[in-house]
Amino acid sequence: MTRHFAIGAVVALLAFVAAAAWVGCGVKSPPVRPQAARPQRILDLHAESVENGVRLNWGRPTTYEAGGKMRNLGFFAVMRSDGQGFFRNIGEVPVTDQQRFQQQQMFAFTDHNTTIGHSYTYQVISYTQDNYRSAPSNPVEIERTVPRPPPNPETFVLPTPTPLPLP
Repeated sequence: MTRHFAIGAVVALLAFVAAAAWVGCGVKSPPVRPQAARPQRILDLHAESVENGVRLNWGRPTTYEAGGKMRNLGFFAVMRSDGQGFFRNIGEVPVTDQQRFQQQQMFAFTDHNTTIGHSYTYQVISYTQDNYRSAPSNPVEIERTVPRPPPNPETFVLPTPTPLPLP
């Protein structure tokens, strides 16, 4: 009885090993280099003073650092430095349109925790859904100012051309 049980256990073990070898051990593709999984660095970060803070705008990274179209962009981390050179995270902008046909190409973030007259430096880091992070974007330095009011159509005057002096 125990001999039949031992033979059955060996046959079952061999069948399991053969099935595992046929299906694979879990590795479905070769390893991916980190450069092939990191988002491309953002190079078009812009900042402007607005009524309620500093508004940042940047374009969507569409490729990985080593090339190839990226489809798993997860979120952006917005970093700010107050002049000390140390950047800290002040907010995140989620990306929720990975499955959509038409994806958002420009992103924006408004930093409401600013003071008029102070200078700030911003950077944005993009992350994939599996937490690969890009290099920091181009740094943007801005002094928070009171934005100019939009022109009033009732009082708007076109500038008149100044005549050039005659020779």
